[in-house]
Amino acid sequence: MTKNFSSLSISAAMLITIVLVGAVGFMAIEDYSLLDAFFMTMITVSTVGFGEIQPLTPLGKVFTTFMIVFSFGAFAYAVTSITRFIVDGGFRNYFVNKRTSRKITHLNNHVIICGYGRNGSEAARVFYEKKQAFVIIEETPEIVDEIRHRTKMLYVEGDSTDDNILRMAGIESAKSLITTLPNDADNLLVILSARAINKKLQIISRASNEWSDVKFKRAGADNVIMPDLVGGRRMAKLVAKPDVVSFLDYMLKKQPGEVQLVELNCEDFACTFLSKSIGELNFRKISGVNIVGLKDHEGKYIFNPPPEFKLTSEYKLFVMGKQEQLAKLRAAVYENM
Repeated sequence: MTKNFSSLSISAAMLITIVLVGAVGFMAIEDYSLLDAFFMTMITVSTVGFGEIQPLTPLGKVFTTFMIVFSFGAFAYAVTSITRFIVDGGFRNYFVNKRTSRKITHLNNHVIICGYGRNGSEAARVFYEKKQAFVIIEETPEIVDEIRHRTKMLYVEGDSTDDNILRMAGIESAKSLITTLPNDADNLLVILSARAINKKLQIISRASNEWSDVKFKRAGADNVIMPDLVGGRRMAKLVAKPDVVSFLDYMLKKQPGEVQLVELNCEDFACTFLSKSIGELNFRKISGVNIVGLKDHEGKYIFNPPPEFKLTSEYKLFVMGKQEQLAKLRAAVYENM
C-alpha cells in the first residue's frame, strides 16, 4: 500500500511539474498570458486535439513537440498508478485504515500486541474471545492484509520499534503491551520505547535467549516469557506429572460459564473485609469459592494461605469457582464501594 501511495505521489509531482514547465514555456516563448499558457499546456498534455490559440513560432513548435512526448509518458504512468491503486485494493484499504485509526483513538485500557506471529496471533485470539480490547502492530504487508480482510481486529501497519507507530496504537492510554517479535534486539527496543512513553504500562516480552531475561527486566519489562524454555519444561512435566498438567490446562481453558481461576485485588474490597483473617471472612461459606493463593506486597506468592492469615489492601487473591459463585463474592466484597 505504501508503494501505491508512492506511485501516486510521483505521478502527481510529474504532472504538476509538466504543467508548470509548459505554462512558463508558452509564456516565455509565445508571449501568452497566464490563462492562455495554462490552457495551451492542458490541451497539449491531454492530447485532445484542439487547435493552437495562435500560430506557433518554430521554437514554440519544438517546445510543444517535447511537451507532447514527455507529457504522454507522465500521463500514461499516472493512469497506470491510479488503476493499480484501485485494482490492488489500495483505495479500499485506505478507507479501512482510516476507520480503524479512528476506532483506536477511542480506546482506553487496551492491550497492544507487537508482532502477529505464532505467539502474537495466539494472544490476539485469546483477547478476542475474552472481549478484551487490543491493537496489533505488524509491518509485514501480507500479514496486515490478512488481518485487514479476514478478521475484525484493530491493527496498525508499521515497525513496533518506532515511537510514532506505538503512539498510533494508543500506547499512552493502553494498560499493557505484549511484544512477540522474533528478534530479541527488536523486543528490547520496543520495551525501552514503550516504557519511556508510558511509565505505568505493563510490559510482557517474548525472549529467545536466556540472557535476555535480565536485560529486558532492566529495560522495563514486567515479565519475560521464553517459549522454548517453557515448552521444554512443559514436555518434561507431561512425562513426570501428566495428570497435573492436564488438570491445569483444563482449568485454564474452561469457558466463562464454567469453573474459573481469577485474581481479585484486595485494594478494591470494602473496608469491612480488610484486616481480617481468611478464616474470619469465610469466603467459601459466603459464595462457595476456594482461595488457592495470594500475592503479597513484596510480589511473593503464598499458596493455600492458612485461615489465620490476615488480608490487607496490598494483597491480591487467587480464587477458583464458577461464574455465579465469583459474581456472588464480588457483590459481597464490593458492596460498600
